[in-house]
Amino acid sequence: MTELTTPQEKLGVLFVCTGNICRSPTAEGVFRHLLAQEGLQDRVAVDSAGTHGYHVGARPDRRSTKAAALRGYDLGGLEARLLSDEDFVHFDYLLAMDRDHLAVLRALAPLQHNARVAMMLDFSSRFRGIEVPDPYYGGPQGFEHVLDLIEDGASGLLAEIKHKLGL
Repeated sequence: MTELTTPQEKLGVLFVCTGNICRSPTAEGVFRHLLAQEGLQDRVAVDSAGTHGYHVGARPDRRSTKAAALRGYDLGGLEARLLSDEDFVHFDYLLAMDRDHLAVLRALAPLQHNARVAMMLDFSSRFRGIEVPDPYYGGPQGFEHVLDLIEDGASGLLAEIKHKLGL
């Protein structure tokens, strides 16, 4: 990972799942919320992307949006996009929701990249070592479970980033 050279330089975080309509936009919304609570939204750039272009341009799944809203997270304004080569240059953290996404990120990462490719739950205090499951084909409880996992991982990520920023 590159060290920040000035306090004004933004650190970048990209969350990655399959179609960028359930897990990764949920992670983006949760993490944006946490950054705003800490007053760090101007210090950290956050985005999400999919490994597959199934839903490019689509809004997050309505069930993800609803579950997130019930916990106070706003997914409005987000649109699905496909992971790009430039993401490895622009983001310091590229965080996969599951091992398949991690394998895709590692396969695509240029040798000279400075990004930290990792699993989202590598930052979790309670769920380290597991994947964020895809709730797409399940019921509402799956979206709630995804939020539980992501909230914990996002809290740990925030702690690491605050440390990196010297806060």
